[in-house]
Amino acid sequence: MEDFVVSYVVTGLAFWSTAFLVMRALMPKRSYEFCNRAVSTMHAVAAVGMSCLSVADWSCPVCPLNAPSSQRQMKSLAVTLSYMIYDAACCHLNGDVRLDNTVHHLVSIVGIGAGLAYQRCGTEMMACMFITEISSPLLHLREMLKELGVKDTDLNFTVDILFAATFSVARMVGGPYLTYVTLTTDYPILIKAMAAGLQLVSAYWFLRILRMVRYKLGKKRPAAAPKVADN
Repeated sequence: MEDFVVSYVVTGLAFWSTAFLVMRALMPKRSYEFCNRAVSTMHAVAAVGMSCLSVADWSCPVCPLNAPSSQRQMKSLAVTLSYMIYDAACCHLNGDVRLDNTVHHLVSIVGIGAGLAYQRCGTEMMACMFITEISSPLLHLREMLKELGVKDTDLNFTVDILFAATFSVARMVGGPYLTYVTLTTDYPILIKAMAAGLQLVSAYWFLRILRMVRYKLGKKRPAAAPKVADN
């Protein structure tokens, strides 16, 4: 692995950790999770921006396939790798050791690490970064609004629906396409396994989001008027 990649990962770890400590200092009344979500939102915005800047030809955003990774792509992936390591540690320290979250972190860290080690598939991995992070700001916003007391309001409902729509299109339309490309092309087996694993996690979360939307829409339906008994 290139020396600059290691440097970016180490520097990134220091940056995200410092950003979290700054959030804790600036918002002492907010929870540990709230401050971590603020940092996660910063990364999501940065990741979407980096993935867009890495596109060489917008007429074919996922081109060229199975090509050597550019230095810009590797630097961007190193930044995200540092964030995933930070976030995994942050969640663990907060006691958030849910299976789906743990698998998500493990798959992401191993997958990005493999791509950086092979120095291949930079285009596909940047596309994956866009797909997985485009809905993250809305995900964190909906949870942060709950702590701010904005729950069961029109604003909260709107954010929930926007998050569900963005996640569904990105993870269940773009995600399967990218997974298919990865599985049917001559990639290292580790990268194929990580792509399949990430799509399975996305499908699991998609089912949970469908249940959330059904519940939210059910609460929005007006209650039926009570029947008046005939005399």
